Amino acid sequence: MSKTALIATFLREIMTRERVPRIPEPDLVMDDPEKVAAYTRAGREDGVMAPVYLFNCAQICEIIRPGERVVDLGCGPATQLAMVARLNPDNDFIGVDLSEEMLGRARDHVRALGLKNVEFITGDITDLNFLDNGSVGAVFSTVVAHHLPNIDHLYKMIAETGRILKSGGGVYIVDFTRLKSEESIQYFGNQYADRQPALFTTDYLNSLRAAFTLEDFEAAVERHLKDRAKVYSTFMMPYMAAVKTPSRNSGTEELRKTLKNLQTNLPKHHREDLRNLIMMFQLNGLKSRML
Repeated sequence: MSKTALIATFLREIMTRERVPRIPEPDLVMDDPEKVAAYTRAGREDGVMAPVYLFNCAQICEIIRPGERVVDLGCGPATQLAMVARLNPDNDFIGVDLSEEMLGRARDHVRALGLKNVEFITGDITDLNFLDNGSVGAVFSTVVAHHLPNIDHLYKMIAETGRILKSGGGVYIVDFTRLKSEESIQYFGNQYADRQPALFTTDYLNSLRAAFTLEDFEAAVERHLKDRAKVYSTFMMPYMAAVKTPSRNSGTEELRKTLKNLQTNLPKHHREDLRNLIMMFQLNGLKSRML
């Protein structure tokens, strides 16, 4: 990522009066096998999204306690879910997704890893009628909300999160937020074009255009998770937002060591991306205590 180009994008987002409209994802449920395959590759530990997955994993580990049932909303191929479940063997995890293609890959993935603490449910993350009120200890969702059709569905997702969560439970929901300028979207969407399939770059651009605004997340949390979670964003230029409860788990020494080893073993350019992501959120108050 060129520092000059990044600074120019910062300045553009701060100064512009432009506000690009939201364009919903062309495929609200990702069932296309080629797209699913590209998305799955990008999320593996050596994939282009590896730094983001490791950042999210550390954040999620902070909001779950041993013995709790934990739900992943929009689990996709379970790349993120399996990573968390492997590090937290004393928890039971439920992955929820509408895409049977994704869930097929998810089941194969956890089976290959030998994980016994994960189950999957085909379901709508805005209508979790199969889960009782206050029945889970923690809920997380990573880079999924932008797939929702409209703002009403975002509100429903946040409302359902609050409904199924026990009192004092943990929440971590992270997603892109919509940048003001199409030029800025192009910059972020193409920054890894030389490291990934063209199909994934196109999907990334679609995701950035389909993202909700920071204000949308703040309003949804104010209505349905008030006093239970806080909305954070990347510093000065909110291209990502995270909804998170206060940390509930400081982590064992073994867990912290494993996360640090994963960080150390990333390629150099991924380590730099991870450091930038940690810094951008930390400057707005979201710390990464386990990294």
